[in-house]
Amino acid sequence: MLNFRAAGGRFNVRVGGVARRDGRTLLHRMAGDSFWTLPGGRIELHETAAEALVRELDEETGLVVSAGPVLWVAENFFDWQGEPYHEIAFFLAMTVEGETPQTFAGCEGELELEYAWLDPSDPELVIVPGFLKTGLLEPPSETRHVVVRDWPSSLRTTG
Repeated sequence: MLNFRAAGGRFNVRVGGVARRDGRTLLHRMAGDSFWTLPGGRIELHETAAEALVRELDEETGLVVSAGPVLWVAENFFDWQGEPYHEIAFFLAMTVEGETPQTFAGCEGELELEYAWLDPSDPELVIVPGFLKTGLLEPPSETRHVVVRDWPSSLRTTG
């Protein structure tokens, strides 16, 4: 996978999918986290973002998804669990086949994941990277490039 330590931190290439139903967006988080993000995961070498998205959702949830166009490409710089990250993230439109419950569980290896169809306009909902909070309300009609310098300090952990 395209994730490695380098001088001064970790480099990561990730994909996330934007699936919407009835005004709600499919989001996920590690069990116990205070913030949500788009489902997806790390891209593997020689894998397209679309292929990675389909693979990750199958591995984590068993869902069958179709990847659509790239909505955002984000250069994301943040600290997570005490480590600085430089991440390139591709956020793609995504269609989830079949019905799913409002909330359901998934896993990534030993990590428990929570999935939920949530309304991004909910003022109590924390979504990272932060531009997604408003961006998910009206996803762009063509690819947008975004640079995100940090997540809110209240979400940083020192693990």
